[in-house]
Amino acid sequence: MKFNREEDEEDDDGDGRGLEAWERTYADERSWESLQEDESGLLRPIDNKTLYHAQYRRRLRTTASARIQKGLIRYLYIVIDLSRAAGESDYKPSRMVVVARQVEAFIREFFDQNPLSQIGLVSLKDGVATCLTDLGGSPESHIKALMGKLTSSGDASLQNGLDLVQSLLNQIPSYGHREVLILYSALSTCDPGDVMETIQKCKASKIRCSVIGLSAELYICKYLCQETGGSYYVALDEFHLKELIFDHAPPPPAIAEFAVANLIKMGFPQRAAEGVISICSCHKEAKVGGGYTCPRCKARVCELPTECQICGLTLVSSPHLARSYHHLFPITAFDDVSPSVPNNPRNLPKWCFGCQLSLLNPGNMPAPCVSCPKCKQFFCLDCDIYIHESLHNCPGCESFRHSKPTGTVEG
Repeated sequence: MKFNREEDEEDDDGDGRGLEAWERTYADERSWESLQEDESGLLRPIDNKTLYHAQYRRRLRTTASARIQKGLIRYLYIVIDLSRAAGESDYKPSRMVVVARQVEAFIREFFDQNPLSQIGLVSLKDGVATCLTDLGGSPESHIKALMGKLTSSGDASLQNGLDLVQSLLNQIPSYGHREVLILYSALSTCDPGDVMETIQKCKASKIRCSVIGLSAELYICKYLCQETGGSYYVALDEFHLKELIFDHAPPPPAIAEFAVANLIKMGFPQRAAEGVISICSCHKEAKVGGGYTCPRCKARVCELPTECQICGLTLVSSPHLARSYHHLFPITAFDDVSPSVPNNPRNLPKWCFGCQLSLLNPGNMPAPCVSCPKCKQFFCLDCDIYIHESLHNCPGCESFRHSKPTGTVEG
């Protein structure tokens, strides 16, 4: 009887833990099981904010590297496996649809954090690698091309994909950082030759290759990432897949050969006059109004940043440079404030310095918050994420900097 009772207790303990991937899909339908009671017997609201913030803090600590040089001008090819394995339904509704959805969100996030960088898309299908889009800075064109090619068939060829991106990235200038992100669904690769030689070519070309698997770990993918300095992970579910993909949005540390100062010639084009008909150099067709004019050859382009198709000058705007600046000097991670630390009620944080909302729960109990180690101001969890991921400036430090009295100069 004692043995059976212990088995029953173990079964009860394991009911809510270690769910399989297909079980997590329906976990939200049983949300009542997550309800908890407080000391008074009242139901506590389901709060996923603290859990999300803990994951964000963990990611912030692992990526915080203020003294590591990073590449601000990145050239990234996303290689998407569209073989028959991408049609598997262990990810709902299929691996292909889930990957396309996450890639769409990643492209927008990538250009938001890397406005001077460019992305290209490559698909693996029927043993052939196809370039869906060339390197460019327009997220809408990449998303449109990807969503129009969502069909899965045949086998995936890792070698053909690497050969294609290696030939395309070899044309990149020396100051550009060459990267490849492979989203691989298959458990094998159908290659026409020796894939090991192709991996060594990528290594010689200083191409950083990273792989995210959707099925199981493959030795060839692990070997590719080890040789080229990339990362290799296998996604457990859709939420984990999103985390792994978005980890590639911030610029990685620069390779030693690229960690050299370079002067890059750029142009700051002016907005073209409205109502003027001109031929667009990127689409090779006449357009009315809008666009930008290259300061060197006076050619018309539609979007920024881009490279002039006529003279090859890199065209950017001043906001693009300003948005890239925060990667050089990232904000220091805020410190967690434990509710039990301030014993004096007067020292309890009451208001968020950012959004001015209360930091006290019902009953005047302190809610989880953080504080800036420099200005000592308190912020809520939402403002912490917004400051580090979008604003890239501490409101407390900026306000104190501007409020300092200017010293008088004696004659």
